Parts: sequence; structure tokens; C-alpha cells
Amino acid sequence: MALEWRYSSEGMADADWEELSNLYRIAPLGDKKPADLRIVFSNSMFKCFVYDTGKLIAAGRAVADGRDCSYICDIAVAPDRQGSGMGKEMVAALVKLSAGHKKIILYAVAGKEPFYRKLGFRRMLTAMAIFANAEQAMQSGLIGEE
Repeated sequence: MALEWRYSSEGMADADWEELSNLYRIAPLGDKKPADLRIVFSNSMFKCFVYDTGKLIAAGRAVADGRDCSYICDIAVAPDRQGSGMGKEMVAALVKLSAGHKKIILYAVAGKEPFYRKLGFRRMLTAMAIFANAEQAMQSGLIGEE
């Protein structure tokens, strides 16, 4: 059976938030609670889910304002599908959905920057952030000591 790609608002009503939470856990991209995922995906302008025979194997989203900025985040691919090009396709789909924005931004997991460079992303020199858990952000390589 061919993969089923669902975009934007498609698939939100019947999304299995437990299944999505499990995908992030095994990807491994951390422990994301189902209720929190429902909120963040619902508040994202662009969403993408990939299913194989009804099983969720990849997901991602972009928070966007429709004109200036689109922030691609939470790209997750099941471990047995990593390296297959699915992550690249997911990012490409979200970039295409974000077309027309002045800038498209994403955070890369530390060490994954070369992957995103191949997709056209460049390191930002002035980006700054406030994290709810700064210690964890520092440990994961998202921020450094000043």
C-alpha cells in the first residue's frame, strides 16, 4: 500500500494523539504529552502526517503567521523509516506549504545541522531564545553559556 500523506487541517479530527506522542518518544525527540500535542498541532498553520497502512510513521508542523514568518518544528520519523528520505520529504512539504513567508525558520537537533543545510537552511547569527528549561536546552546543545 502507498503511503498516505495528510496535510494542514486534514487528519486533525481523527488524529490519534497517543500514537503521535509515541512517535516523538521513539524518534527519539522527547516526551511530548498527547494533550499538549493536540494543542500545539491545532495552533499550527501547517501540519503533515504520514501513514503506512493506517500506522503513523512521520509527522511535522509549522507555526506560521501567513506572511512574515513560518517556524518548522517537531519533525519526527519512526526509527525504522529514518534514512529513507522521509524526513527530507516532510521538511520539503512544510517549506512548500510555507511559501510566501519572508522567512522560514527551524531549530535543528544538535548534530543535525548538515541535514538541514542540504535543504537550503542557513545558520542564523542573531537568533536568541528563552527556554522554560534552560538547563535542558543547554545540555541538548540548543543554547550555550554566555
